[in-house]
Amino acid sequence: MKQTQQGMTMLGFLMTLCLAIFFAYVGMKIVPMYIEYYSVQQALKGLAEDAELAGASKDKIRQMYQRRLEMSYADHVKKMDALKFESGDGGLKMIVDYERREPLMANLDVVGKFHAERVLARGASAE
Repeated sequence: MKQTQQGMTMLGFLMTLCLAIFFAYVGMKIVPMYIEYYSVQQALKGLAEDAELAGASKDKIRQMYQRRLEMSYADHVKKMDALKFESGDGGLKMIVDYERREPLMANLDVVGKFHAERVLARGASAE
């Protein structure tokens, strides 16, 4: 009865290890981008649920948005430039569009484009 060896060769193990390390490295670049996007979504959600801001000016809303992002350490979003407003029937729509670039290696970058929006119900006083 002949026995054959089973298992992975050293070359196969090294290739698998390299792939695992590469995907872990890419994950370390991508995951913080999505954590920051989640912070932006939570900031918009908090603003939309804040009854005090129903009749506030756009500058006051921007200021509160900036404070919420500073608390969550979302440093890569251009806080004042990214927040746009559109008036609609349901209220004031807050829109955040931004792009984040992270260098991966050499001249390769990971680019994430993010879009979040939330409607802020306006009170009796409008700006």
